[in-house]
Amino acid sequence: MNVAARTISQPARSWMAFVELTKPRLSSLVLLTALVGFVAGSNAAIDVSVLIHLLVGTTLVAGGANALNQVIERGYDARMERTCRRPLPSGRLSPVEAVRFSVLISAIGLFELLVGVNLSTACLGAAALGGYIFIYTPLKRITVHNTLVGAVVGAIPPLMGWTAAQGKIGMGGWLLAVILFVWQLPHFFSIAWIYRDDYDRGGFRMLSVADGTGTTTRIQVGLLAMLLIPVSLMPAVWGFAGRFYFQAAFVLGLAHLAVCLWRRRSDADSPNGISAARRVFLASVIYLPALLSFYMVDKL
Repeated sequence: MNVAARTISQPARSWMAFVELTKPRLSSLVLLTALVGFVAGSNAAIDVSVLIHLLVGTTLVAGGANALNQVIERGYDARMERTCRRPLPSGRLSPVEAVRFSVLISAIGLFELLVGVNLSTACLGAAALGGYIFIYTPLKRITVHNTLVGAVVGAIPPLMGWTAAQGKIGMGGWLLAVILFVWQLPHFFSIAWIYRDDYDRGGFRMLSVADGTGTTTRIQVGLLAMLLIPVSLMPAVWGFAGRFYFQAAFVLGLAHLAVCLWRRRSDADSPNGISAARRVFLASVIYLPALLSFYMVDKL
């Protein structure tokens, strides 16, 4: 009976490994930003058919990019505690299986965007996929500035959403992309600080690894959190959002900045400033969905 149970559960474990390969949490963030871009760009009634094609295609392309990234970095992931249990380092999937799966879903996703949405959106999806795999991924082992490149790639989904709705790239989409670009930097800097020892073992060139005292990282996080306030107000200034969004974004930005600058006495007892980094990470996780929600409420 135990043998039968193991036999039955093996396909389920395999499918779970393939799903895990796509990094569902990260893909869901991509999906959310694309959705907001589409809603923001829809001047009239929302075209549900185009929206569905956008979300399906974006999900597949994002999942394929994440899967290909793990294929390339499987040897480095095996050295790191936070990634050694991923499907490839743990041996639950072979590199050949992962490559076939990631190429297949990426191709289907781009085809979905091309046929179901429009050429411009498909080109943006292809640019995001190529930038993530062929530029950002290798740069992570070359320069600490890889985060800037990664943030550029990560800022494309809301622009895809806007382009899907409008049929062309427009200023409203660019403004959302800039917001997402700036937000990603303190968010990823906090993650890199929390796992700085892991990144060091993995051979990744991160700012947190090179910044022994953490002073440079803290200064950059603070400055970027300040910059995020005026940047988040740009949609209202340019007339793409109203007073409600402006006021909500301003208050939310101040709260986010306060958390990023806040230092407690107990932080001195936290090893390597992990406690403060975790607060910044949590604040950024709350900030972006809240900001995007305010934008959609204002738009609708």
